[in-house]
Amino acid sequence: MAGIAIVLDLLRKNPTQTAQALHSSGFFSAKAAAAAAASVAAGAPYVYKTLFGNFRIPVAYCDAGTAWSEDYVSNLRSASQRLFQNDSLNYSTKDYKIELKPLFSAFEWRALAMTTLRSFLMFFLPLLEPRSNLEEDDDDFLPDTEEEQHVDYAVPIKKSVIQIVRETTVVTTRRILERLAVHYVSQRMAWKLLKDVPKSAMRKAGRKLPTLVFFFSVSRTTFRGHFLGVAASWLIQVGIEIYRFFSHMIKSKEEVDDIDTPEQLKLLATKVSSATIKCGASLVFASIGAGIGATLIRPSVGQWIGCAVGDLAGPVIISYCLGRIFPAEL
Repeated sequence: MAGIAIVLDLLRKNPTQTAQALHSSGFFSAKAAAAAAASVAAGAPYVYKTLFGNFRIPVAYCDAGTAWSEDYVSNLRSASQRLFQNDSLNYSTKDYKIELKPLFSAFEWRALAMTTLRSFLMFFLPLLEPRSNLEEDDDDFLPDTEEEQHVDYAVPIKKSVIQIVRETTVVTTRRILERLAVHYVSQRMAWKLLKDVPKSAMRKAGRKLPTLVFFFSVSRTTFRGHFLGVAASWLIQVGIEIYRFFSHMIKSKEEVDDIDTPEQLKLLATKVSSATIKCGASLVFASIGAGIGATLIRPSVGQWIGCAVGDLAGPVIISYCLGRIFPAEL
């Protein structure tokens, strides 16, 4: 009661401002405030009278209620509808557009032609090296050149065909992994794994990010976008090694009864570990190379060149380093 009496004393000192504040806040109505003031004034405690003396708060009764016209209500309703229909309040989740490439895209004429050309150049270019015996005598020149011109082209052709089959198998395996990611991974993660990395690098360049932040962002995006390709390559390599292992075991059983199975298993584990290390190095170096290329050159072209160079250089560098440390392992 003493607290209520203090509040009423403040009301008596500033009746206009306090009444407006209370009325605007909607906590008290006019009749409720008047009844409370009258009851408190009538039953003020003895202690309060001793401290503050006798007082009397004038109370005015007003029965006039707030009446809103129909036009005002309709205008208020229409304004609220326009407010909540505003586009700025339409909060929606981000739409992740995932575009899957055809399952057998590796067998399209353009992709197959590029794979064939790259494979044949890989194994036929070493045969075009210049000869080093052109300073010999004329008598011995013709017999030597006739012997050197006899080159067996069957081996490079066989290796080129195997490389074509291997690359098309890797691309097809990646398409299968992409479809598995769409069905069994969240939509956001699938969108990151299937993102077009060169276009993403162009969009990041348009944001005017700092150099270090841009490098890290492109490297991270390349790591995610290149992951399924490296995983497909790892699966094919491990599958080939496992096939060779069982094929060798079957041939050994047919020829010799005594087979050193633990040694063969150790060799298989070494080859699988080597493939895993090389694929991991390819993924890491491709991501770093993509970040460097996108930073130094045009983002889309630089990202593609850096990713290709890192993909090729990573396994070579790791094989060289590990070969120096463990010469008998790799």
